[in-house]
This record gives sequence, C-alpha cells and structure tokens, in this order.
Amino acid sequence: MSSQGRPKSIGDRELALLQFVSGRGDVTVAEAVEGFGGPSGLARSTVLTMMERLRRKGHLGRRQVDGVYRYAPRTAPSAAVRQAVHSFVERTLGGSIAPFVAYLSERPRLSAEEIAELEALVARLERARKAKR
Repeated sequence: MSSQGRPKSIGDRELALLQFVSGRGDVTVAEAVEGFGGPSGLARSTVLTMMERLRRKGHLGRRQVDGVYRYAPRTAPSAAVRQAVHSFVERTLGGSIAPFVAYLSERPRLSAEEIAELEALVARLERARKAKR
C-alpha cells in the first residue's frame, strides 16, 4: 500500500485481471490462467506475477484453502480506476484536469448517458463548492 494507506495505482492489464477476479469472487492462479490468461495469450508465470503484484499493491488478498492459494479482491475495480485516474492527473497532467476536460469536449462521440453522467458530476461539484462557503 502507498504511504497514504491507499492501494497503489495499477495498469490496464492489471485492472482487467482485477475485474476478472472481482467477477468471480475469488480464484486460484490456475482458474485465472484458464479464464483470463489463456484468452489473452498470457503464460501462467505472467498471470501469477500480475496476481502477486496486485496483492503487493493491496488490490488482492490471498488465503490458503486445501493447500492452494485463492485470491480475492480487496478493492473494487472502480476504486482502482479512480486511483489510476488520480495518478494520471497528478503525474501526467501536473494536477490539472483542464486538459482532460478539453479532451472530453473534443471527443467525437459522447453518448447521452455519458453526457448525463458528466452533468450530474458537475452539479455535485457545484453543490459541494456552495456547501463549503
């Protein structure tokens, strides 16, 4: 875990593996290799390395059941995505969300649902700002 007690940020492939594990509740390495690694063309050693990396970062936990480790999520994939976005904004964009908002405004296709979600987020931010006054 990071110095702030939050799990560390993860990459795209790690996030996909976390989503796979979360969708099943808990898995063995063999189950992850069969259901996630095989279709992705990943070797058993790669899947194991990724699972252990996710465990060290605080996203997966493991327990031994009948001599086999079972890995289970310790964080929701949505929390991992939020942390990854936070890390991206801080490291890549220098803490400014303006370039990200500009990217969204230039995207050729935003669905009605995505626009409604963005409008709801802006409304929530405005309410929070007014509440602080």
